[in-house]
Amino acid sequence: MDATAQPDPSRCPLCGEANRCAMEIERETGRPQPPCWCMQADFSKALLARVPTAMRGLACICARCAAEAMV
Repeated sequence: MDATAQPDPSRCPLCGEANRCAMEIERETGRPQPPCWCMQADFSKALLARVPTAMRGLACICARCAAEAMV
């Protein structure tokens, strides 16, 4: 990733697809959303370690990447 590029919080930091995080949708639209699935998910340390350092804590991993890591 370009050092000057800003992470996109609406995209999964692993695959680049839309992460559809309800918290990000609420932030963008100002419309209340139901609790996001990611708030109840258990992300392994190995999965979180795959997130590029510059994107840690700035964008949610998508449900597909999280599910694939469980297999």
